[in-house]
Amino acid sequence: MRKKSLVLLMLLLAVGMILSACGESGKGGSSDGGGDSGGDPKTNLTMGTGSVGGVYYPLGGEMANLWKDNIDVDGFDVSSVESGASVENIAKIQSGDFQLGIAQNTTMLDAVAGEGEFKGKEIDNVAVIGSLYPEAVQVATLKSTGIESIADLKGKKVAIGPPGGATRAAAELILKAYGIEEGDYEAYEEGFGDAKSKLQNGTIDASIEVVGVPSSSTDELQAATKEVKLLDIEGDALKEVTKNSQYEAYTVEPGTYDWLDEPVQTVTAMALLLGSKDQVSEDLAYQLTKTLYEKSGDMTIAQAKLITKDNALKGVGDLPLHPGTEKYFKEVGIIE
Repeated sequence: MRKKSLVLLMLLLAVGMILSACGESGKGGSSDGGGDSGGDPKTNLTMGTGSVGGVYYPLGGEMANLWKDNIDVDGFDVSSVESGASVENIAKIQSGDFQLGIAQNTTMLDAVAGEGEFKGKEIDNVAVIGSLYPEAVQVATLKSTGIESIADLKGKKVAIGPPGGATRAAAELILKAYGIEEGDYEAYEEGFGDAKSKLQNGTIDASIEVVGVPSSSTDELQAATKEVKLLDIEGDALKEVTKNSQYEAYTVEPGTYDWLDEPVQTVTAMALLLGSKDQVSEDLAYQLTKTLYEKSGDMTIAQAKLITKDNALKGVGDLPLHPGTEKYFKEVGIIE
């Protein structure tokens, strides 16, 4: 009898523990940041940016401060965090780990279409809050390497960007356009800051990055070495890249960097600010959008001057807008 009573007691304790665990797991809908997919709108937001050394990371920090200085909502906060950039940011907004993120329009187009890194995946909880600035693909080396063309990168050590970013896909696409396949070069999956250091100390021969120009890390590399060389994407290779991607031809003009005397032919995409449809309310998205486009001049980063109402829909096309963003754009006449 005692044995049966003990077994019954153990069963009751086990059921109690299961019910308690279920109760704890159901707390994900609070207003603080969290990793639950979907759920109630939040006011404590996490924004994915990119790697240190690129533009996403410092821009994210400045945008977070801009919003915190200008938006008066109970419990409102924005934490800007380093990430693998475009692919990771979209995936984590979808999953509920991030509420905001910066990404290339090319990557967002793939995400909505279920292509590229998002093949077979449904991305339906991520919407555009606005276009930020154009990004250029920079293929950088040093004059002392003797590298004159992207074709010369065969057999070389090349930084192709961190996992989870759009740079890697762009790098592989560009190298393939020059007949350089995976295995024909030694790939380094580096963030922009680490790539700059490795290029400076001779660990790698070149770095491919998709970045807003002028890039501070490129300026820092030039200041340290006095011999930065940006390689052209041109001719048939340029046609191949634009034909097989959403990238468009772009020229980095002389004077973009103080030390750049000749134009550099490359390709460009637009950087977008994205937000969760579920976890960022219509009202908060409206305030985020309004503050960004009306107060961008308060930021110090060079790309801030390109964040304007005139550029707000560049590269967006048919991508979904957040309802709060749509409300603001209609209010100021950006869309009808």
